[in-house]
Amino acid sequence: MCGICGVLGYHGQKPDEIVVRDMMRIMKHRGPDDEGVYIDDRVGLGFVRLSIIDLSDAGHQPMLSPDGRYVMVFNGEIYNYIELRQELESHGHQFRTRTDSEVLLHAYIQWEESCLDRLNGMWAFVIYDTRNNTIFGARDRFGIKPLYYYQDHQSLLFASDINSLVVVRKDRLSIDQQSVADYLVFNRTDQSTDTFYSEIKKIPHGSSFTIDKSGIDIRRWYNLKDRVVHTGSSVDRFRDLFIDSLRLRMRSDVPVGVCLSGGLDSSSIVAALVSNLNIGDFSTFSAVYQKGEIGDESEFIDEFNQYPINMLRTTPSAESLYDDAEEFIKAIGEPIPSTSPYAQHKVMQLAKDHVVVTLDGQGADEYLAGYHYFYGYVFKEYLKKNKLGVLGKEVFEYMSLHKSVYGLKTLLFYLLPVEYQAKLRKNDCPYVNREFGENYISTNRVTSTLYNAKDLQQALINHFEFKLEHLLKWEDRNSMNFSLEARVPFLDYRLVEYSLSLPTDMLVNKGYTKHVLREAMNGILPEKIRTRKDKVGFGTPQDMWFKKDIWKDRMIETLNDRIIDPYIDRNKALEMYNRHLLGEINISKEIWKWYNVAVWMRQFCAL
Repeated sequence: MCGICGVLGYHGQKPDEIVVRDMMRIMKHRGPDDEGVYIDDRVGLGFVRLSIIDLSDAGHQPMLSPDGRYVMVFNGEIYNYIELRQELESHGHQFRTRTDSEVLLHAYIQWEESCLDRLNGMWAFVIYDTRNNTIFGARDRFGIKPLYYYQDHQSLLFASDINSLVVVRKDRLSIDQQSVADYLVFNRTDQSTDTFYSEIKKIPHGSSFTIDKSGIDIRRWYNLKDRVVHTGSSVDRFRDLFIDSLRLRMRSDVPVGVCLSGGLDSSSIVAALVSNLNIGDFSTFSAVYQKGEIGDESEFIDEFNQYPINMLRTTPSAESLYDDAEEFIKAIGEPIPSTSPYAQHKVMQLAKDHVVVTLDGQGADEYLAGYHYFYGYVFKEYLKKNKLGVLGKEVFEYMSLHKSVYGLKTLLFYLLPVEYQAKLRKNDCPYVNREFGENYISTNRVTSTLYNAKDLQQALINHFEFKLEHLLKWEDRNSMNFSLEARVPFLDYRLVEYSLSLPTDMLVNKGYTKHVLREAMNGILPEKIRTRKDKVGFGTPQDMWFKKDIWKDRMIETLNDRIIDPYIDRNKALEMYNRHLLGEINISKEIWKWYNVAVWMRQFCAL
C-alpha cells in the first residue's frame, strides 16, 4: 500500500522533478517507510511506500525490470501473488524479492494487459515502457485504490491523492458545479469519473489506459455485468469463497486487525477468522457511544467479549469532531454527505498504534442488498414480473418484521419517471439556492443511474458501477491518512460475481436482507448478530452533536459566510437549523453538508 504520482510531457519537455516531489510530499502519509523518484527526458514518476510484504529495501519503487526496459509504480496489494509467482517461475521468470510488486511487474511482462484478469487484489499502477515511450496503467475491478489525473495541452499529471494534484495545479482549477449539486440534493459523490474539480478526473474503476505523446486513451478491461453468470445457488459455495477471500487477505508481514462495527459484515469477518481460520490474538477497533445513542453498537460488539481477541474502542463526540473537523475535511479532500466517515476516521486513528493492516466489511451491502431501500427494488421486481403472491408475502414479512412502510415508499418512488424523482429530491432540499438548483438539478447524474433499475440484480450492479466507489474512497482516505492499509474481504471479485448471480430470494427473504450471508454464518456468528434486523454501520449521533452550543455558534457563523451564497439560501437554512435546535426536525445530514462545503471551499480558496 503506497502512493504513486507522475508527470508526462506531451511536447518533449523534461518533467519538473520539483512538481513530482511536491506531489509526493502532499501524500507522504500514504507511504512513510520509503520513497523514490524516476526522471528521464519525458516521464517523471514518484512513489511513497508503506511496507506490508517483504519489508526489506528490495521493495523499493519505482521498480525496474531486469533489463531496465520497464519502470513501475504500484499502489495496492496482489493477494494471490504467491500463486502467480509460481506460475511465472514455470515460464522462466526469476525473482530477487518476496514482494507482490515484483510479481505484478513480471506478470505484465509475461501477459501484458491480459495479466489483469489473473490478479486478485486492489491496485492502481503505472508501467513506463522506456523503449516505446508509452505508459500503461490500470485500476482494480471495483475502484478500491484511487487514481486521479489532470491534463492540459502541455502535460498529464496523475496521483493517488487528489490533494497532490490540487496543490500543484491550484491556479488552474475550478469547482465542478454539477458535483456540488449532486452532493447537496442527492447525497451522492463519485458516481462518475468527475470530481469536485472540473479539471481533475478519475481513471474509472475496472479500466486500463495508455498514455503517449497524443494523450490518454482509457478503456474498460472489466465489466461486472458481463461476469455475472448463474452457476448455482449454494450457501456452502458462498461460505467457501468468503473464507478463501479472508485467507488471502491475511497475507502480511505486519500486524492485521479488524474494524468491528458490530454489524453483520464486520462481525462475520471476526467470527470466521476465529472459527474457520483458527486465527486468534488479533485486535479489533470499534466506535461506540452512550447507551441508547444513535450509532452505538456496544451490545453487539460485546458478543465478542469471550473471543480470544484484543478489543479496543473509541468514542467520537461533538467535541472531538469540533476539534478535528477542518483537518478531517482536508484529509478526505472532497465533501462528504454525513459524519459517518468521521467515525471511521477515529477508528483508524485508534488502530494506527496497534496494526498496519485492517480488514473491513465494506462492499457487502452493495451486492447482498444490505440497505433498506433495496426492499423497494425487490417489491418492484416482483410487481413487474407479475409475481403478486410472492410480492404480497414479502411485503407482509417486511412490515411484520420492521414495523415500517419505508419499503413501500421506496417502491412508489422507483415507479416514478426520473424527472419526477429529481423534482421530489429537490423539494426535500428547500435550502438549495433557487437559481443554482434550476441550473443543475435536471442534469443530475443520479436518478438515471441509481433509481431506475428494473429489478434487484440490476440495482445491485448499478450500485457497484455508480455508488460503491464513494465508500471506497472514504475507506482509502481515512486509512491512509494514518498510514494504514485497509483491506475489504467482501470485495473479492469471485465472491461478488457469484453473489450477484444468486436469485433474489437468496438475498432478501422473509423480510431479511443478506439472506445467504446469514445462512452461511449459521453456527459461526453469534445469533444476536446473525438475526439482527436493523442496520447502523459506522453511524454517529450527529443529530445531538449539532444541537450543542459549540456547534450552534459555528453553524451560525458558517451560514452567514458569503462563500456559500452560490449554493445555499442562507435564510431558509437558518430557519431549518433553528427548527433542528428545537427538535422539530432532524436535518443533521444537511447541517453537515452546509458546513463541509463551506470549509472545503475556504480551504481551496486559501491555497
